[in-house]
Amino acid sequence: MRPAPRLFASAHALLALALVLVLQACASSDKPKPTALEASPVQLSVKELWRATVGPTALPLEVRVVGTQVLVASTGGEISAFEARSGKPLWRASVGAPLSAGVGSDGETVALATRENQLIALREGKEVWRQKLPSLTLTSPLVAGARVFLLSADRTVSAFDAATGRRLWLQQRPGDALVLGQPGILMAVGDTLVSTQGGRLLGLNPQNGAVRWDAPVAVGRGVNEVERLVDLVSGTSRLGNNLCLRAFQSVVACVDAQAGRTLWTKPASGASGIAGDANTIVGADSDGKVIAWRRGDGEKLWTSEKLRFRGLSAPVFAGRTVAVGDFEGFLHFLSPKDGALLARVASDGSPIALAPVWVDETLVAVTQRGTVIGFRPE
Repeated sequence: MRPAPRLFASAHALLALALVLVLQACASSDKPKPTALEASPVQLSVKELWRATVGPTALPLEVRVVGTQVLVASTGGEISAFEARSGKPLWRASVGAPLSAGVGSDGETVALATRENQLIALREGKEVWRQKLPSLTLTSPLVAGARVFLLSADRTVSAFDAATGRRLWLQQRPGDALVLGQPGILMAVGDTLVSTQGGRLLGLNPQNGAVRWDAPVAVGRGVNEVERLVDLVSGTSRLGNNLCLRAFQSVVACVDAQAGRTLWTKPASGASGIAGDANTIVGADSDGKVIAWRRGDGEKLWTSEKLRFRGLSAPVFAGRTVAVGDFEGFLHFLSPKDGALLARVASDGSPIALAPVWVDETLVAVTQRGTVIGFRPE
């Protein structure tokens, strides 16, 4: 099953580290038994197209889609690029250090962050520069507009010149005592850089880091820092300016990312990102319930309890299905209409470590052992 989320103390409140010990003690208690799997239905044919091997992978790494390619980084610091449909290897490189975040790319520059607090840029598989960072980074860099944008674990946002690595600006706001030890949100919506600060979504000017808008999504409640922890997690669904997302163990929400206005929020106790299409938002709660909401107003459409306590990955819309991985390496394909199970396929028996991606009519999944597999639902 998925491990308990990591927390990090911000520079503003180091004493909050003691609360992490309390959380770890609670996480060590007996966990519910995973739901036994039903026989796999035959309503959908899923064909394995290809598989390849990279080094072992784990959160907070993320798979990056660039055109019809997928970029996958291993925890040990190797980066591989594949054609999504055929699995053809395009290039492979190593940065020689364990990674804390990656991969970010615009098709020319590839950016990664190491556990040694270095930001590294590659082109054509070769390193072009390194920049020392003041703090740990857990969110994949965003490469756009000849710049590399970075969201640090303490939720500081900074921008670097993609050609030289020179830092251009830094946006640092008063932080919370604790921040979540997993990727946050860092993306471009039109000409606005969208990032997170606790339970708030920020719209920044990418030229200088100035705040254009500040949209509240979730508010922390509780008697201690752990209970009051609110953070927005990576894995969003964007449709034009409509951006839907999850606040850790709190709510799912949709925001107008042009006006900076929260459209709706609904209670939800998940820790991983969500997926969506034009009509539906789907996410997995921490206990394995898969839930769908209507994109327009957040009304709950259906709940599936067939994968309870199976350590689910973030879901992805894959063709006419919703796919989600589990801790035994299975990929489950659900109907977006009612959550019915349509098909199930196996990988290599290790957890689906990273959120699967859908690219060029191909579902690409990465396991904890580092097996990369391309599937085609037919």
